[in-house]
Amino acid sequence: MFIDGEWRDALGGATAEATSPATGESLGPVAEGGREDARSAIAAADAAFPAWAARTAFERAELLHRVADACERRAGELARVLTLDQGKPLKAEAEGEVGELIEFWRMAAEDGKRLEGRIPESSAPGRRVLLIRRPLGVVGVITPWNWPYTMPAEVVAPALACGNCVVWTPAPTTAVCSGLLAECVAEADLPPGVFNMVLGPGPEVGDEIAANPGTRAVTFTGSTATGLTVARRAAGKAQLLEMGGNGPLVVMEDADLRAAAEAARVGAFLGAGQSCSAAERILVHERVREDFVRLLAQEVEREVRLGDPLADDTTMGPVNNEPGADKMDRHVTDAVERGARIVTGGARAGGFPTRLYWEPTVLDGVPPDSIAATEETFGPIAPVVGIGSLDEAIEQTNSQSYGLMAAIFTNDLSAALRYADSVHMGLVNVNETTNYWEPHLPWGGRARSESGIGRVGGAHAMDTLTELQTVLL
Repeated sequence: MFIDGEWRDALGGATAEATSPATGESLGPVAEGGREDARSAIAAADAAFPAWAARTAFERAELLHRVADACERRAGELARVLTLDQGKPLKAEAEGEVGELIEFWRMAAEDGKRLEGRIPESSAPGRRVLLIRRPLGVVGVITPWNWPYTMPAEVVAPALACGNCVVWTPAPTTAVCSGLLAECVAEADLPPGVFNMVLGPGPEVGDEIAANPGTRAVTFTGSTATGLTVARRAAGKAQLLEMGGNGPLVVMEDADLRAAAEAARVGAFLGAGQSCSAAERILVHERVREDFVRLLAQEVEREVRLGDPLADDTTMGPVNNEPGADKMDRHVTDAVERGARIVTGGARAGGFPTRLYWEPTVLDGVPPDSIAATEETFGPIAPVVGIGSLDEAIEQTNSQSYGLMAAIFTNDLSAALRYADSVHMGLVNVNETTNYWEPHLPWGGRARSESGIGRVGGAHAMDTLTELQTVLL
Protein backbone atom coordinates (compact mmCIF):
# COMPACT_ATOMS: atom_id res chain seq x y z
CA MET A 1 0.00 0.00 0.00
CA PHE A 2 1.07 3.61 -0.52
CA ILE A 3 0.58 5.77 2.60
CA ASP A 4 2.20 9.12 3.46
CA GLY A 5 4.65 8.88 0.57
CA GLU A 6 5.85 5.35 1.48
CA TRP A 7 5.16 1.81 0.30
CA ARG A 8 3.92 -0.23 3.26
CA ASP A 9 2.70 -3.68 4.15
CA ALA A 10 -0.58 -3.98 5.99
CA LEU A 11 -0.18 -3.18 9.69
CA GLY A 12 -1.47 -6.65 10.53
CA GLY A 13 0.84 -8.28 7.99
CA ALA A 14 -2.03 -9.91 6.07
CA THR A 15 -1.81 -10.62 2.34
CA ALA A 16 -4.14 -12.08 -0.28
CA GLU A 17 -3.23 -13.97 -3.43
CA ALA A 18 -4.15 -12.24 -6.68
CA THR A 19 -5.27 -14.60 -9.46
CA SER A 20 -5.69 -13.77 -13.15
CA PRO A 21 -9.21 -14.34 -14.50
CA ALA A 22 -7.61 -14.78 -17.92
CA THR A 23 -5.08 -17.50 -17.13
CA GLY A 24 -5.97 -18.74 -13.65
CA GLU A 25 -2.35 -18.16 -12.62
CA SER A 26 -1.19 -16.36 -9.51
CA LEU A 27 -0.15 -12.74 -9.95
CA GLY A 28 1.46 -12.74 -6.52
CA PRO A 29 0.50 -11.59 -3.03
CA VAL A 30 -1.01 -8.18 -2.36
CA ALA A 31 -1.37 -6.41 0.97
CA GLU A 32 -4.70 -6.86 2.74
CA GLY A 33 -5.17 -3.88 5.01
CA GLY A 34 -7.83 -3.06 7.56
CA ARG A 35 -9.31 -0.17 9.48
CA GLU A 36 -6.04 0.88 11.10
CA ASP A 37 -4.35 1.16 7.72
CA ALA A 38 -7.22 3.34 6.47
CA ARG A 39 -7.01 5.52 9.58
CA SER A 40 -3.27 5.95 9.07
CA ALA A 41 -3.84 7.06 5.48
CA ILE A 42 -6.61 9.48 6.46
CA ALA A 43 -4.41 11.02 9.14
CA ALA A 44 -1.56 11.44 6.64
CA ALA A 45 -3.88 13.07 4.09
CA ASP A 46 -5.33 15.39 6.71
CA ALA A 47 -1.85 16.51 7.77
CA ALA A 48 -0.84 17.15 4.15
CA PHE A 49 -3.98 19.09 3.25
CA PRO A 50 -3.16 22.65 4.41
CA ALA A 51 0.10 22.88 2.45
CA TRP A 52 -1.39 21.20 -0.66
CA ALA A 53 -4.45 23.46 -0.65
CA ALA A 54 -2.17 26.50 -0.32
CA ARG A 55 -0.32 25.69 -3.53
CA THR A 56 -1.42 27.45 -6.66
CA ALA A 57 -3.52 25.58 -9.19
CA PHE A 58 -0.64 25.91 -11.63
CA GLU A 59 1.77 24.20 -9.23
CA ARG A 60 -0.67 21.36 -8.69
CA ALA A 61 -1.26 21.09 -12.45
CA GLU A 62 2.45 20.61 -13.08
CA LEU A 63 2.50 17.62 -10.73
CA LEU A 64 -0.64 16.12 -12.29
CA HIS A 65 0.98 16.36 -15.71
CA ARG A 66 3.91 14.44 -14.23
CA VAL A 67 1.49 11.64 -13.32
CA ALA A 68 0.27 11.60 -16.92
CA ASP A 69 3.87 11.52 -18.13
CA ALA A 70 4.59 8.49 -15.93
CA CYS A 71 1.50 6.74 -17.29
CA GLU A 72 2.62 7.45 -20.84
CA ARG A 73 6.10 6.06 -20.18
CA ARG A 74 4.63 2.89 -18.73
CA ALA A 75 1.59 2.61 -21.03
CA GLY A 76 2.53 -0.82 -22.39
CA GLU A 77 3.07 -2.23 -18.90
CA LEU A 78 -0.14 -0.67 -17.60
CA ALA A 79 -2.16 -2.23 -20.43
CA ARG A 80 -0.65 -5.69 -20.10
CA VAL A 81 -1.13 -5.84 -16.33
CA LEU A 82 -4.70 -4.60 -16.76
CA THR A 83 -5.39 -7.49 -19.12
CA LEU A 84 -3.90 -10.07 -16.76
CA ASP A 85 -5.57 -8.65 -13.63
CA GLN A 86 -8.98 -7.63 -14.98
CA GLY A 87 -9.38 -9.79 -18.10
CA LYS A 88 -10.15 -7.23 -20.81
CA PRO A 89 -8.52 -7.76 -24.23
CA LEU A 90 -5.15 -6.04 -24.61
CA LYS A 91 -5.53 -4.54 -28.09
CA ALA A 92 -9.30 -4.13 -28.23
CA GLU A 93 -9.80 -2.50 -24.82
CA ALA A 94 -6.89 -2.34 -22.34
CA GLU A 95 -4.71 -0.04 -24.42
CA GLY A 96 -7.68 2.29 -24.92
CA GLU A 97 -8.36 2.47 -21.19
CA VAL A 98 -4.74 3.47 -20.56
CA GLY A 99 -5.15 6.25 -23.15
CA GLU A 100 -8.24 7.53 -21.32
CA LEU A 101 -6.38 7.31 -18.01
CA ILE A 102 -3.73 9.69 -19.33
CA GLU A 103 -6.40 12.02 -20.71
CA PHE A 104 -8.14 12.25 -17.31
CA TRP A 105 -4.95 13.37 -15.55
CA ARG A 106 -4.12 15.99 -18.19
CA MET A 107 -7.70 17.24 -18.35
CA ALA A 108 -7.88 17.64 -14.56
CA ALA A 109 -4.57 19.51 -14.51
CA GLU A 110 -5.94 22.10 -16.93
CA ASP A 111 -9.45 22.24 -15.43
CA GLY A 112 -7.91 23.03 -12.05
CA LYS A 113 -6.29 26.13 -13.53
CA ARG A 114 -9.67 27.34 -14.75
CA LEU A 115 -11.64 26.75 -11.55
CA GLU A 116 -13.59 29.99 -11.10
CA GLY A 117 -15.64 31.78 -8.49
CA ARG A 118 -17.98 34.74 -9.01
CA ILE A 119 -18.42 38.35 -7.96
CA PRO A 120 -22.17 38.84 -7.43
CA GLU A 121 -23.71 42.20 -6.66
CA SER A 122 -24.16 43.33 -3.06
CA SER A 123 -27.28 45.08 -1.79
CA ALA A 124 -25.09 47.52 0.18
CA PRO A 125 -23.25 50.41 -1.52
CA GLY A 126 -19.47 50.28 -1.33
CA ARG A 127 -19.42 46.55 -0.66
CA ARG A 128 -17.97 43.78 -2.85
CA VAL A 129 -18.80 40.09 -2.68
CA LEU A 130 -16.32 37.36 -3.65
CA LEU A 131 -17.47 33.75 -4.08
CA ILE A 132 -14.36 31.55 -4.05
CA ARG A 133 -14.14 27.80 -4.71
CA ARG A 134 -12.32 26.07 -1.87
CA PRO A 135 -11.21 22.41 -1.54
CA LEU A 136 -12.98 20.28 1.07
CA GLY A 137 -10.06 18.44 2.66
CA VAL A 138 -9.59 14.67 2.56
CA VAL A 139 -11.58 12.91 -0.18
CA GLY A 140 -12.22 9.17 0.20
CA VAL A 141 -12.38 7.35 -3.14
CA ILE A 142 -13.85 3.83 -3.45
CA THR A 143 -13.64 2.28 -6.94
CA PRO A 144 -14.68 -0.97 -8.69
CA TRP A 145 -12.86 -3.54 -10.79
CA ASN A 146 -14.47 -3.09 -14.22
CA TRP A 147 -12.55 0.08 -15.22
CA PRO A 148 -9.73 0.02 -12.66
CA TYR A 149 -7.76 2.88 -14.24
CA THR A 150 -10.28 5.38 -15.56
CA MET A 151 -12.81 5.24 -12.75
CA PRO A 152 -10.25 6.21 -10.10
CA ALA A 153 -8.75 8.85 -12.39
CA GLU A 154 -12.08 10.55 -13.08
CA VAL A 155 -12.32 11.52 -9.39
CA VAL A 156 -8.78 11.29 -7.96
CA ALA A 157 -7.33 13.64 -10.58
CA PRO A 158 -9.92 16.45 -10.22
CA ALA A 159 -9.89 16.05 -6.43
CA LEU A 160 -6.14 16.67 -6.36
CA ALA A 161 -6.29 19.40 -9.00
CA CYS A 162 -8.59 21.59 -6.90
CA GLY A 163 -6.55 21.16 -3.70
CA ASN A 164 -7.94 18.12 -1.89
CA CYS A 165 -5.91 15.19 -0.59
CA VAL A 166 -7.02 11.64 -1.44
CA VAL A 167 -7.32 8.25 0.24
CA TRP A 168 -8.15 5.68 -2.44
CA THR A 169 -9.22 2.07 -1.96
CA PRO A 170 -9.61 0.03 -5.16
CA ALA A 171 -11.50 -3.23 -5.59
CA PRO A 172 -9.45 -6.15 -4.20
CA THR A 173 -9.91 -8.19 -7.41
CA THR A 174 -7.90 -5.62 -9.39
CA ALA A 175 -5.37 -4.71 -6.70
CA VAL A 176 -2.38 -5.56 -8.91
CA CYS A 177 -3.12 -3.08 -11.72
CA SER A 178 -4.26 -0.54 -9.11
CA GLY A 179 -0.88 -0.84 -7.45
CA LEU A 180 0.80 -0.15 -10.78
CA LEU A 181 -1.30 3.00 -11.21
CA ALA A 182 -0.28 4.08 -7.70
CA GLU A 183 3.37 3.59 -8.75
CA CYS A 184 2.82 6.09 -11.57
CA VAL A 185 1.37 8.61 -9.11
CA ALA A 186 4.29 8.02 -6.73
CA GLU A 187 6.77 8.67 -9.56
CA ALA A 188 5.33 12.18 -9.92
CA ASP A 189 6.73 12.95 -6.44
CA LEU A 190 3.65 14.57 -4.92
CA PRO A 191 4.18 15.71 -1.31
CA PRO A 192 3.79 12.85 1.22
CA GLY A 193 0.19 12.28 2.27
CA VAL A 194 -1.40 14.05 -0.69
CA PHE A 195 -2.20 10.74 -2.41
CA ASN A 196 -2.69 7.45 -0.53
CA MET A 197 -3.79 3.97 -1.61
CA VAL A 198 -5.08 1.41 0.90
CA LEU A 199 -5.82 -2.17 -0.18
CA GLY A 200 -8.28 -4.38 1.67
CA PRO A 201 -11.86 -5.64 1.88
CA GLY A 202 -14.64 -3.11 1.39
CA PRO A 203 -16.50 -3.86 4.63
CA GLU A 204 -13.39 -2.79 6.54
CA VAL A 205 -11.28 -0.38 4.48
CA GLY A 206 -14.12 1.08 2.43
CA ASP A 207 -16.38 1.38 5.44
CA GLU A 208 -13.68 3.17 7.45
CA ILE A 209 -13.04 5.63 4.63
CA ALA A 210 -16.77 6.35 4.31
CA ALA A 211 -17.50 6.74 8.02
CA ASN A 212 -14.27 8.21 9.42
CA PRO A 213 -14.77 11.86 10.44
CA GLY A 214 -11.43 12.71 8.83
CA THR A 215 -12.84 12.32 5.29
CA ARG A 216 -14.81 15.39 4.19
CA ALA A 217 -16.15 13.91 0.95
CA VAL A 218 -16.69 10.34 -0.26
CA THR A 219 -16.91 9.16 -3.85
CA PHE A 220 -18.05 5.67 -4.79
CA THR A 221 -18.53 3.72 -8.01
CA GLY A 222 -20.13 0.29 -7.86
CA SER A 223 -23.35 -1.56 -7.16
CA THR A 224 -26.49 0.13 -5.89
CA ALA A 225 -26.64 -2.00 -2.73
CA THR A 226 -23.08 -1.15 -1.71
CA GLY A 227 -23.52 2.48 -2.74
CA LEU A 228 -26.51 2.91 -0.45
CA THR A 229 -24.48 1.46 2.43
CA VAL A 230 -21.66 3.91 1.66
CA ALA A 231 -24.18 6.77 1.55
CA ARG A 232 -25.53 5.90 4.97
CA ARG A 233 -22.07 5.57 6.48
CA ALA A 234 -20.96 8.87 4.92
CA ALA A 235 -24.05 10.78 6.05
CA GLY A 236 -23.42 14.50 6.37
CA LYS A 237 -20.47 14.56 3.97
CA ALA A 238 -20.29 15.62 0.35
CA GLN A 239 -21.00 12.54 -1.75
CA LEU A 240 -20.48 11.60 -5.39
CA LEU A 241 -22.05 8.18 -6.03
CA GLU A 242 -22.15 6.38 -9.36
CA MET A 243 -24.17 3.22 -8.87
CA GLY A 244 -25.99 0.67 -10.98
CA GLY A 245 -27.62 0.97 -14.35
CA ASN A 246 -29.97 -1.10 -16.47
CA GLY A 247 -30.62 1.42 -19.17
CA PRO A 248 -32.21 0.18 -22.37
CA LEU A 249 -31.29 0.57 -25.99
CA VAL A 250 -34.54 1.25 -27.87
CA VAL A 251 -34.95 0.36 -31.56
CA MET A 252 -38.00 1.89 -33.24
CA GLU A 253 -39.60 0.66 -36.45
CA ASP A 254 -38.03 3.44 -38.56
CA ALA A 255 -34.48 2.89 -37.25
CA ASP A 256 -31.39 2.13 -39.29
CA LEU A 257 -31.31 -1.52 -38.24
CA ARG A 258 -27.71 -2.20 -39.23
CA ALA A 259 -26.49 0.77 -37.22
CA ALA A 260 -28.71 -0.27 -34.31
CA ALA A 261 -27.40 -3.84 -34.39
CA GLU A 262 -23.80 -2.61 -34.36
CA ALA A 263 -24.58 -0.29 -31.44
CA ALA A 264 -26.30 -3.11 -29.55
CA ARG A 265 -23.27 -5.34 -30.05
CA VAL A 266 -20.95 -2.66 -28.67
CA GLY A 267 -23.36 -1.87 -25.85
CA ALA A 268 -23.79 -5.47 -24.77
CA PHE A 269 -20.28 -6.87 -25.20
CA LEU A 270 -17.79 -4.06 -24.59
CA GLY A 271 -15.90 -5.05 -21.45
CA ALA A 272 -17.72 -8.40 -21.59
CA GLY A 273 -20.86 -6.46 -20.68
CA GLN A 274 -19.36 -5.44 -17.32
CA SER A 275 -20.31 -1.79 -17.53
CA CYS A 276 -22.96 0.29 -15.78
CA SER A 277 -23.75 1.79 -19.19
CA ALA A 278 -24.12 -1.58 -20.95
CA ALA A 279 -27.14 -2.28 -23.17
CA GLU A 280 -28.70 -4.46 -20.49
CA ARG A 281 -32.12 -4.35 -22.17
CA ILE A 282 -32.74 -4.02 -25.91
CA LEU A 283 -36.32 -2.88 -26.52
CA VAL A 284 -37.18 -3.51 -30.18
CA HIS A 285 -40.38 -2.65 -32.05
CA GLU A 286 -42.20 -5.84 -33.01
CA ARG A 287 -42.40 -4.80 -36.66
CA VAL A 288 -38.62 -5.01 -37.01
CA ARG A 289 -37.65 -7.37 -34.18
CA GLU A 290 -37.06 -10.43 -36.35
CA ASP A 291 -34.82 -8.52 -38.79
CA PHE A 292 -32.98 -6.80 -35.96
CA VAL A 293 -32.24 -10.06 -34.13
CA ARG A 294 -30.89 -11.60 -37.34
CA LEU A 295 -28.59 -8.61 -37.91
CA LEU A 296 -27.44 -8.61 -34.28
CA ALA A 297 -26.59 -12.31 -34.45
CA GLN A 298 -24.54 -11.65 -37.60
CA GLU A 299 -22.75 -8.77 -35.85
CA VAL A 300 -21.84 -10.99 -32.91
CA GLU A 301 -20.64 -13.82 -35.12
CA ARG A 302 -18.53 -11.46 -37.23
CA GLU A 303 -17.15 -9.04 -34.64
CA VAL A 304 -17.09 -10.66 -31.17
CA ARG A 305 -14.13 -13.00 -30.78
CA LEU A 306 -13.94 -14.59 -27.34
CA GLY A 307 -10.42 -15.72 -26.53
CA ASP A 308 -7.08 -15.19 -24.86
CA PRO A 309 -7.18 -11.49 -23.96
CA LEU A 310 -3.46 -11.12 -24.72
CA ALA A 311 -4.02 -12.23 -28.35
CA ASP A 312 -4.20 -9.40 -30.86
CA ASP A 313 -7.41 -10.58 -32.52
CA THR A 314 -9.42 -11.14 -29.31
CA THR A 315 -12.25 -8.64 -28.79
CA MET A 316 -13.79 -10.14 -25.62
CA GLY A 317 -12.14 -11.80 -22.65
CA PRO A 318 -13.49 -13.52 -19.54
CA VAL A 319 -15.71 -11.98 -16.92
CA ASN A 320 -13.72 -10.84 -13.92
CA ASN A 321 -14.96 -13.10 -11.13
CA GLU A 322 -17.04 -16.15 -10.29
CA PRO A 323 -20.01 -14.24 -8.78
CA GLY A 324 -20.34 -12.43 -12.12
CA ALA A 325 -20.23 -15.66 -14.08
CA ASP A 326 -22.75 -17.22 -11.71
CA LYS A 327 -25.11 -14.28 -12.25
CA MET A 328 -24.93 -14.91 -16.01
CA ASP A 329 -25.83 -18.55 -15.37
CA ARG A 330 -28.91 -17.55 -13.37
CA HIS A 331 -30.12 -14.78 -15.67
CA VAL A 332 -29.91 -16.83 -18.85
CA THR A 333 -31.54 -19.87 -17.24
CA ASP A 334 -34.41 -17.77 -15.88
CA ALA A 335 -35.04 -16.08 -19.26
CA VAL A 336 -35.11 -19.40 -21.12
CA GLU A 337 -37.40 -20.99 -18.55
CA ARG A 338 -39.78 -18.05 -19.05
CA GLY A 339 -39.87 -18.57 -22.83
CA ALA A 340 -36.87 -16.68 -24.27
CA ARG A 341 -34.98 -18.20 -27.19
CA ILE A 342 -31.19 -18.52 -27.28
CA VAL A 343 -29.97 -17.06 -30.58
CA THR A 344 -26.22 -17.19 -29.88
CA GLY A 345 -24.17 -18.42 -26.94
CA GLY A 346 -26.09 -19.27 -23.81
CA ALA A 347 -23.42 -21.00 -21.72
CA ARG A 348 -19.92 -20.82 -20.33
CA ALA A 349 -17.27 -21.51 -22.94
CA GLY A 350 -15.08 -24.59 -22.66
CA GLY A 351 -11.43 -25.01 -23.53
CA PHE A 352 -10.12 -21.99 -21.62
CA PRO A 353 -7.79 -21.78 -18.60
CA THR A 354 -10.61 -20.66 -16.26
CA ARG A 355 -14.40 -21.08 -16.06
CA LEU A 356 -14.88 -17.31 -16.36
CA TYR A 357 -15.15 -17.27 -20.15
CA TRP A 358 -18.82 -16.80 -21.08
CA GLU A 359 -20.08 -17.06 -24.65
CA PRO A 360 -21.46 -13.82 -26.14
CA THR A 361 -25.17 -14.41 -25.74
CA VAL A 362 -28.18 -13.03 -27.63
CA LEU A 363 -31.64 -13.87 -26.29
CA ASP A 364 -34.85 -13.13 -28.20
CA GLY A 365 -38.35 -12.85 -26.82
CA VAL A 366 -37.17 -12.05 -23.30
CA PRO A 367 -40.14 -11.41 -20.97
CA PRO A 368 -39.96 -7.88 -19.54
CA ASP A 369 -40.38 -9.26 -16.00
CA SER A 370 -37.48 -11.75 -16.23
CA ILE A 371 -34.40 -11.04 -14.12
CA ALA A 372 -32.32 -10.64 -17.29
CA ALA A 373 -34.48 -7.61 -18.12
CA THR A 374 -35.16 -6.23 -14.65
CA GLU A 375 -31.75 -6.59 -12.98
CA GLU A 376 -28.26 -5.48 -13.93
CA THR A 377 -26.68 -8.66 -15.37
CA PHE A 378 -23.18 -7.18 -15.76
CA GLY A 379 -22.13 -9.80 -18.27
CA PRO A 380 -22.00 -10.52 -22.04
CA ILE A 381 -25.72 -10.79 -22.72
CA ALA A 382 -28.02 -9.00 -25.17
CA PRO A 383 -31.65 -9.60 -24.07
CA VAL A 384 -34.14 -8.52 -26.74
CA VAL A 385 -37.58 -7.48 -25.46
CA GLY A 386 -40.41 -6.73 -27.88
CA ILE A 387 -42.35 -3.43 -27.73
CA GLY A 388 -45.25 -2.04 -29.76
CA SER A 389 -44.87 1.74 -29.56
CA LEU A 390 -42.83 4.70 -28.35
CA ASP A 391 -45.17 4.99 -25.37
CA GLU A 392 -44.33 1.41 -24.41
CA ALA A 393 -40.60 2.12 -24.81
CA ILE A 394 -40.94 5.07 -22.42
CA GLU A 395 -43.01 3.02 -19.99
CA GLN A 396 -40.53 0.12 -20.04
CA THR A 397 -37.59 2.51 -19.59
CA ASN A 398 -39.18 4.16 -16.56
CA SER A 399 -40.51 0.92 -15.08
CA GLN A 400 -37.30 0.34 -13.14
CA SER A 401 -35.51 2.23 -10.40
CA TYR A 402 -32.31 2.89 -12.39
CA GLY A 403 -31.69 6.27 -13.99
CA LEU A 404 -28.23 6.31 -15.52
CA MET A 405 -28.20 5.79 -19.28
CA ALA A 406 -30.48 5.04 -22.23
CA ALA A 407 -30.28 5.12 -26.02
CA ILE A 408 -32.81 5.24 -28.82
CA PHE A 409 -32.53 4.51 -32.53
CA THR A 410 -35.03 6.33 -34.72
CA ASN A 411 -35.09 8.60 -37.77
CA ASP A 412 -37.88 10.71 -36.24
CA LEU A 413 -36.34 13.69 -34.41
CA SER A 414 -39.56 14.50 -32.58
CA ALA A 415 -39.78 10.92 -31.30
CA ALA A 416 -36.16 11.03 -30.14
CA LEU A 417 -36.69 14.29 -28.26
CA ARG A 418 -39.96 13.09 -26.78
CA TYR A 419 -38.20 9.98 -25.52
CA ALA A 420 -35.36 12.07 -23.99
CA ASP A 421 -37.89 14.42 -22.37
CA SER A 422 -39.92 11.55 -20.91
CA VAL A 423 -37.36 9.10 -19.53
CA HIS A 424 -35.73 9.49 -16.13
CA MET A 425 -32.13 9.08 -17.27
CA GLY A 426 -28.98 11.11 -16.66
CA LEU A 427 -27.77 10.64 -20.25
CA VAL A 428 -29.68 9.76 -23.42
CA ASN A 429 -27.91 8.88 -26.66
CA VAL A 430 -29.76 9.20 -29.94
CA ASN A 431 -28.64 6.83 -32.72
CA GLU A 432 -25.59 5.79 -30.68
CA THR A 433 -24.71 2.93 -28.36
CA THR A 434 -25.41 3.14 -24.63
CA ASN A 435 -21.67 2.86 -23.99
CA TYR A 436 -20.83 6.14 -25.74
CA TRP A 437 -19.65 8.97 -23.50
CA GLU A 438 -17.05 11.72 -23.80
CA PRO A 439 -14.89 12.14 -20.65
CA HIS A 440 -15.32 15.93 -20.41
CA LEU A 441 -19.13 15.68 -20.33
CA PRO A 442 -21.22 15.20 -17.16
CA TRP A 443 -22.00 11.60 -16.26
CA GLY A 444 -24.24 10.32 -13.48
CA GLY A 445 -27.68 9.13 -12.44
CA ARG A 446 -30.89 11.16 -12.20
CA ALA A 447 -32.40 12.06 -8.86
CA ARG A 448 -35.09 9.71 -7.54
CA SER A 449 -33.23 6.75 -9.03
CA GLU A 450 -30.87 4.10 -7.67
CA SER A 451 -28.07 5.16 -10.01
CA GLY A 452 -26.42 7.69 -7.72
CA ILE A 453 -25.96 11.41 -7.17
CA GLY A 454 -23.51 13.98 -8.52
CA ARG A 455 -21.59 14.07 -11.77
CA VAL A 456 -18.14 13.02 -12.91
CA GLY A 457 -16.59 14.05 -16.20
CA GLY A 458 -14.02 16.79 -16.67
CA ALA A 459 -14.51 19.70 -14.30
CA HIS A 460 -18.02 18.55 -13.32
CA ALA A 461 -16.65 16.42 -10.46
CA MET A 462 -15.21 19.61 -8.97
CA ASP A 463 -18.75 20.84 -8.27
CA THR A 464 -18.97 18.18 -5.55
CA LEU A 465 -15.31 18.23 -4.51
CA THR A 466 -15.19 21.95 -3.72
CA GLU A 467 -17.39 24.37 -1.77
CA LEU A 468 -18.10 28.08 -2.08
CA GLN A 469 -16.64 30.49 0.43
CA THR A 470 -18.27 33.93 0.58
CA VAL A 471 -15.97 36.91 1.26
CA LEU A 472 -17.54 40.33 1.89
CA LEU A 473 -15.32 43.42 1.39
